[in-house]
Amino acid sequence: MADFFKKLFGGKEEKKTEMDAATTAPLTDQQINSIIASQNVKYEMKQLIASVGQSVGKQREHNEDSVLALTSTISGSSENVPFGLYIVADGMGGHQFGEVASNAAIRLIAGNVMKKFHSYLYHLPTQSLQESLQEVMEIAIMEAHQYVQREAPGSGTTVTAALVLGQQMTIAHVGDSRAYSVYPDGRVEALTRDHSLVKRLEELGHLNKDEVDNFPHRNVLIRALGQGETLEADIFTIPFPQGGNLMICSDGLWGVVNEKDIVRIINDAPNLHRASQSLVEAANAAGGPDNITVALINLIG
Repeated sequence: MADFFKKLFGGKEEKKTEMDAATTAPLTDQQINSIIASQNVKYEMKQLIASVGQSVGKQREHNEDSVLALTSTISGSSENVPFGLYIVADGMGGHQFGEVASNAAIRLIAGNVMKKFHSYLYHLPTQSLQESLQEVMEIAIMEAHQYVQREAPGSGTTVTAALVLGQQMTIAHVGDSRAYSVYPDGRVEALTRDHSLVKRLEELGHLNKDEVDNFPHRNVLIRALGQGETLEADIFTIPFPQGGNLMICSDGLWGVVNEKDIVRIINDAPNLHRASQSLVEAANAAGGPDNITVALINLIG
């Protein structure tokens, strides 16, 4: 990572730009919709846009999900690099303080990751980042795991986090919250593998698709942050889905709304904000049996 930031903050001379004397004003809704509808829209640089939606659902009395969406850029002498951190955590039902575990996981992971990028994001004296992005995420996950065990014993949570830097993303995953790539042509690619009993039985060939869909213990996890002495998180780096959306969600969405309807809702929505709200509404319309959380992220430019 040190080479990446050395290149970004290299010694190129600062370009002198002329002062833009044009008057600025907020765009109207009509202007925004016109820009979105345009097939030839051009952006000056790569940038991330994101939206989140959340609901307690129709059958739960309180919310055990937590979500974080942070979008920025890292400005260097040579280019501006999109930066984003997006996390969904689902506190484990049946355990005490599930909401405490999910909220602690969000705060601990975000706090540790942001400490590493603080100097780059806020133009402070640069502290060289020696760890890889995967090591940064692993350290953050493990510190959150130890914190939950120490401060909220008996609780647990799923975690799916995506650290986006430039056109790549590093995903850290424990449990059965999910990350997907969703494309306008209808393709849906699951990026994470559930750490659940039903998924394990399916992988071992003990359950067929119908049995998986009707398995009575679909919420039983075999890995969760805060549970067990050791924790192994799935951590990997892949390209951001160009032309599509990254979607991170809890099982209150993916376990209730099928993939075909998820794609249709996203494609029919005029913007990400409306899409995230419509996904939550669809889960509630289907009964809302659990807390619902979704984060949608798009890389434009």
